[in-house]
Amino acid sequence: MSHQFDYPPDAAHAEPTISRGRRSNENSGRHAQTWSPRRNTALLRLSFSILAAALDFLAIMLAAVVAQLAYHVAAYSWNGLTAANLQPSLIAAAIFLLANAMRQEYSFANYLQLRGHGWRSFGLWTLVCLLALAIGFLTKTTEDTSRAAFVLASAAGIAAILAQRATLCHFVRASAETGGVSARRLFLVGFEQDIKVFTYRYKPWTCGMNVVASVVLRDSEQTLTDDLALAVASARMLRPDDIFILTPWSRTDVIDECVTAFLHMPARIHLGPERVLDRFVDARIDKVGAISSLSLSGHPLNLVEIAAKRVFDIVASATALLLLSPLLLLCGLLIRLESKGPALFLQRRYGFNRETFRIVKFRTMKTMEDDRHMKQATANDPRVTRIGRFLRRYNIDELPQLFNVLRGDMSLVGPRPHAVAHDQLFERRIALYARRHNVKPGITGWAQVNGLRGEIDSPEKIRQRVEHDLYYIDNWSMLFDIAIMFLTVFSRKAYRNAV
Repeated sequence: MSHQFDYPPDAAHAEPTISRGRRSNENSGRHAQTWSPRRNTALLRLSFSILAAALDFLAIMLAAVVAQLAYHVAAYSWNGLTAANLQPSLIAAAIFLLANAMRQEYSFANYLQLRGHGWRSFGLWTLVCLLALAIGFLTKTTEDTSRAAFVLASAAGIAAILAQRATLCHFVRASAETGGVSARRLFLVGFEQDIKVFTYRYKPWTCGMNVVASVVLRDSEQTLTDDLALAVASARMLRPDDIFILTPWSRTDVIDECVTAFLHMPARIHLGPERVLDRFVDARIDKVGAISSLSLSGHPLNLVEIAAKRVFDIVASATALLLLSPLLLLCGLLIRLESKGPALFLQRRYGFNRETFRIVKFRTMKTMEDDRHMKQATANDPRVTRIGRFLRRYNIDELPQLFNVLRGDMSLVGPRPHAVAHDQLFERRIALYARRHNVKPGITGWAQVNGLRGEIDSPEKIRQRVEHDLYYIDNWSMLFDIAIMFLTVFSRKAYRNAV
């Protein structure tokens, strides 16, 4: 991906330079280039929104038709597809589209990534289906409608919506990366090095953003007014959606001048990111009373999400313990028969907020180390027993941790806890490692189902594991947890690198 800038060798003493955005071959000059923005940008975005809404409607109605046909053929051996049976689905589709349009769900920018679509769509669709039933009941228009068929159509509807969204997001992302269409048109103004760093680090064109022009400011009080006058004239001609001021935050004098110059422009003004913000994915402006601040991080889950996750943990772990109790008793007996010592092994680990707890595992070694001199298990480790090797190979040694989940020390899904001695070592070597303790540790996690388990014998392995754990923390959803649990059982990667 090329991104053209034509900078003078000495930005402090040269005339300001305007460079066209990506895929531009024109040379930059002292004055703004006579280039007008595409007049059909707004029309393209409106057309996309209409298309996205139409695809949602088609997905819902197609799912309703298939579900109604399948139900009536299976239950009554006849085609019960009638207008009355499709009416609740039609009402639900209309409300769903209207609600999404009101919250601007169908904007092009929302389709640059799939993240968030699942949770938002599932929550809204559930409410919409209940509302559609209530409307049908109050208007007495659903007397001839099969309730079971509508439930089946509702389940098929959300599946169709998510499949359609995933497909559309894929094509939108591909189109944005090739410059086919842009969600936002950016105008960059700032010092030469800051513009270069911004474009290199963030590559806005990969996010569906088109840099229409860049104005380099000279680092001189005498020339700043002239440079900004040229920048404003250029921005008025190019009509960008967003103006990014790219200067160090310590240069408040330059920032104030830029804000004053662009404040009356019909575009959003952004203060370019400082490098420290790269460490925080959810940094945002917060306001408490009359105090405004830049909030860098907070609790990864809100109270409702914490409660939902905890309820799921209790129900699922209690059910699993009940169903797996014969297997647990058998494993404990085999361990005791093979070697001396207890069947269960307790070891100190760091949990939520770095509070220590005793993790429960089946004993798979002849030793029971739990101090700073403990050694990680390695491939063909002679300390591992025969039954222990089998239990490790299929993750059965982790099952007693269901008791930790019931106690509240752990969750079913989360970053896997390391031994305290190893935690202390990794915290000193890996940036942001301690963020793993912002949520409860889990029996399984995103890193494990991607094959990142077992012995850590290189800095790259722990770096990848931490990256996956932090991705899980920043992208948590109940559906994500369920997907990880499914992969833990059925994915080959989840059993890779067992020692």
